[in-house]
Amino acid sequence: MIRRELELFFNALRFFTRLPVPAWVSWSNELMNASARWFPAVGWIVGAAGAAVLWMAGQALPAALAAVLSTAATIRLTGAFHEDGWGDVCDGFGGGWSREQILTIMKDSRIGAYGAIGIVLMLAAKLAALSSLSLMSAAVALLVAHPLSRLCATALIYTMAYARDDDPDGVSRAKPLAVKLSGGGMLWAALCGLAPLALLAPVQIAWVAGLAVLVTISAARHFRRRIGGYTGDCLGAVQQLTELAVYVALSVQV
Repeated sequence: MIRRELELFFNALRFFTRLPVPAWVSWSNELMNASARWFPAVGWIVGAAGAAVLWMAGQALPAALAAVLSTAATIRLTGAFHEDGWGDVCDGFGGGWSREQILTIMKDSRIGAYGAIGIVLMLAAKLAALSSLSLMSAAVALLVAHPLSRLCATALIYTMAYARDDDPDGVSRAKPLAVKLSGGGMLWAALCGLAPLALLAPVQIAWVAGLAVLVTISAARHFRRRIGGYTGDCLGAVQQLTELAVYVALSVQV
C-alpha cells in the first residue's frame, strides 16, 4: 500500500517537474490516472523551492528582483509546464471560434500572439502581486498558492469531462493526462491542497479560498460552454489563474 502510494506520488512528481524519481517507479495510463490525488502535493515541493529562493534572494536584493528569481526557479523546476498550458489556452480561446478550431489551435505546439501576450501578462501580474508583499508574506503566499492552485486544477478532472474526442482512451498522445479521479482520491487531493491554508489568518483564508473558487468556477463554466469539457492545457490555465488569485487576495490584505 505504501509502495503504491509512493509510486503514484513519484509519477505525479515526474510528470509535473523535472526532478528525478527512483528507477523502480513505473509508468502507465492507469498509474497516471490514480496519481491525480497527489497533484496538489507536488505543489508543496514547487512552492517550497520558490519560497526558499525568494527568502534567500530577499536578504540582499529588492523585493521585485527576489520575486523574479523565485518565479524563474519554479518555472525551471516545472519546465514551464503550466505556463505552456496557459499560453495554449490563450491562443485557442483567443483565436478560435468553434470548438474544433479551439482544440486544434491548442494542440499546435507553436505559440501565437494571444499566447505570448497572455504569458507575459500573467508573469507580470504575479511578479507585481508578489513584490507588493513583505518578504515573509510572499514566501507564505508561495507555500499556499502552489498546492491550492493544483487542487483547483484537479477539481476539473473530478467534475468535468475530457473534451478531446480524438483520444479514444481519454488521454492525449502528446501530453499524458489523468482523466479519472475517485471520490477518495479527490478527498486526499483536497487535504493536500487545503492544508497550507493553516499558514494564513482566518480573514486571509476567506479571501484566498473565495477568490480561488470564483476563478475556478468561472474558468470551468467557460471551458464547458466553449469546448464541452477540459483538456490538459485547461488544467494548466486554471493552475496559473488560481495561483495568481492567491497572490492578489493576499496583496489586498496587506
